[in-house]
Order: sequence, then C-alpha cells, then structure tokens
Amino acid sequence: MPNKIITLKELARQLNFSVSTVSRALHNHPSIGLRTTAQVQKLAKELNYEPNQTALFFKQQKTNTIGVILPNLKEEFFSEAINGIEDVANQNKYSVLIGQSHDDVEKEKQIIKAMKNQRVDGLIVSISKHTKNYDHLMAVENYNIPIVFFDRVPELPNVNKVSSDISDGTKQAVEFLIKKGHRRIGVINGPGEMKSCMERTKAYMSTLQKKRIKIDMSLIVTTDLTQEKTYNAMEELLNLKHPPTAILTINDYVALDAIQYARKTKLKINKDICFVSFANLPITNYLEFPPLASVEQFPYQQAKKAAEIVFELLKKQKKPDETPSFKNIIIEGKLVIHQK
Repeated sequence: MPNKIITLKELARQLNFSVSTVSRALHNHPSIGLRTTAQVQKLAKELNYEPNQTALFFKQQKTNTIGVILPNLKEEFFSEAINGIEDVANQNKYSVLIGQSHDDVEKEKQIIKAMKNQRVDGLIVSISKHTKNYDHLMAVENYNIPIVFFDRVPELPNVNKVSSDISDGTKQAVEFLIKKGHRRIGVINGPGEMKSCMERTKAYMSTLQKKRIKIDMSLIVTTDLTQEKTYNAMEELLNLKHPPTAILTINDYVALDAIQYARKTKLKINKDICFVSFANLPITNYLEFPPLASVEQFPYQQAKKAAEIVFELLKKQKKPDETPSFKNIIIEGKLVIHQK
C-alpha cells in the first residue's frame, strides 16, 4: 500500500495542537514558543511531511515557475538558450516549464493556453516563423503574467525583447566576402514575414550599395528552413546565367543543407563556391567542409538577459504604481572566421 500523505491536520492530531499552531511552527512564526516549534518540526521531519504546493500557490498567488516557448529544442541554438534561462531561474529558486511550437502557430497557441492554465509566473518566448498576429501572446498579460521575447521577436513597440543585431551581422558577413573577392553574393533567407529576414535583406542590399556593387534581386532566394526548400533555393541560384560565387544563409543548418546540395553538383566547397552563415553552432567545428565564417548570435546571453528581465518584471509587480518601461536589448553579433 502507498504511504499515507501526511497533512497539517495529521500533524496537529498527533501533537494535540491546533492546525494554525502547527502551520505557524513550521514557518518559525515568532508567536510560537521554541519548544512547540521544535516539537512540530521534529515530527514533520520524522513523517516526511511536505507542504501542499497547490495551497501555497493559491495563498501566495505564484507558482515559482516560468514558462519558455521556443521553436525546436533539436536546434543547438535553442538548447544553449535554455541553459541561460535555467541558470537565472535556479538563482531565483524557480522551475522552468518548456514548450516547443515546432514553428506551428496553432501549437504555439495551445502551449500559451497550457502555460496560462499552469499559472506560470512569467513567460519567455521565441515566436514561430509563421507567427504574424501576436494577440494570443500578449493576452497573457491580462492574467498578470509578464512576457519577454528573445531571438525571434515581434515587430511591436511596447514589448520587452532581446535579439541579435542581424543588420550588423549581415554587414560583417557581406564585407568579409567582398574582401575575399566575391561580387556575386547570393542570399538564402528564411520566410519573408520573419523580422530578422527582412533586416538581413535590407542590410545585404545596403552593404552592396555602399561598396558600389550592383544589386541583383535574383540572387536573393528563400527557404522555409526545410532541407527540401533549401535544395530548391540552391537549384534556383545555381541555375542563374551568372550564379553566385558565395552564399550567405540564414543559419548554420541551412548552410549545411546548401553545402550538401552544392557537393552533389560536384562543386568544390570554399573553392568553386563559398558559404557564410548565422548562429556559429559548435557542430561546424567538426565538419570537413564548414562555412567560411558564421555570425555568432550568443543564444545563451540572449536568453539569460530575457530571463533577467522577467524576474525584474516580477519584482515590479509588487510596485503597481510604477510606470512601466519596455526594454529592447540588441546584442551585437560577431563574425567568427572558420577558414582564412
């Protein structure tokens, strides 16, 4: 038979004390004498008493849990991000509840609903690549749940968000390729509705313009981040009358698919065609044909900062009269060169 769950009432019955006396003694309340407190705590330890968390949550109106919603934990970028969030949560004695949208808006909505029902105290979100309407995300604030976005952030003014400087990272990458002698530089971008993709395209065009290199819009193609669509994008670029000699990709995973396709067409990587990407995932260090360079976007730091903002907001909830201010933290990217 399972062990009997020890309640406050059971402790009170065995000690012949009132339930309120036992409760106060367990919390070292000054109104309870030292002898009584010692008796209560000794019996509680002997019987492995554990407080009723649901009752505590109801009384304190918090669960000491923050929710995290991100596209896919299989991506090393988001695995590193979770480490940053958990480190901050542990420092604050909080647990982390994780949900994966798998870039599905309906799934994202379901997770939001589940997080709300679980009464998470705060929420950290990296939105799906298809999310255009943010009503389901912002609605959680009606339940006094602060929300902070990171990496994939919405184009909204009055929200807290942390992201990488895509524009500057793109500028660094394109200038690097130009210095290597490339003039036909292709781009495999992500879905056009993603804020980061729009920033990447704009920065790419601006950099070419400043370097007085003719902009050819046929060199800009997109992928939905799947291997099939990346292969299609590569086919489109390589079938141009004047194909690119270098390609900038949205991330390392897309770069790896693009490299694989190029090798199937017998192109020599980093000789016939070169690649530069975003994310700078550790896996690229173990590849025979890695991208020439990758823009480090610091996922750990991004997510850690987002978590710190969540806890700042939770503390401010105790000061309801304080005027809210929104943070838009942009972390500079750094071009990491893999091959000279």
